[in-house]
Amino acid sequence: MVIHVYIASSSGSTAIKKKQQDVLCFLEANKIGFEEKDIAANEENRKWMRENVPEDSRPPTGYPLPPQIFNESQYRGDYDAFFEARENNAVYAFLGLTAPPGSKEAEAQAKQQA
Repeated sequence: MVIHVYIASSSGSTAIKKKQQDVLCFLEANKIGFEEKDIAANEENRKWMRENVPEDSRPPTGYPLPPQIFNESQYRGDYDAFFEARENNAVYAFLGLTAPPGSKEAEAQAKQQA
């Protein structure tokens, strides 16, 4: 399974750039395989992302903004959902992946099951 992170390489918003960088750096640091999908340089990526963000996860007006995170074609969430999962040591579950042994998330899951 591959994590797809939809980003905008030429965003004028520093907030969006920081959020994108935060997600990508976390995935790289934790050796979680992912692909960047640029919605600014590729119209097909932009169209696919907009069509596949669930209705209840879209903003009240306008289009969903990057970063948007998918596991293959399954929507996982936006930056706010990612941030909350990271704060709760639940990023692997958020991404739909199995936490590696020895990770904080795997340890927390083991304590819950015990």
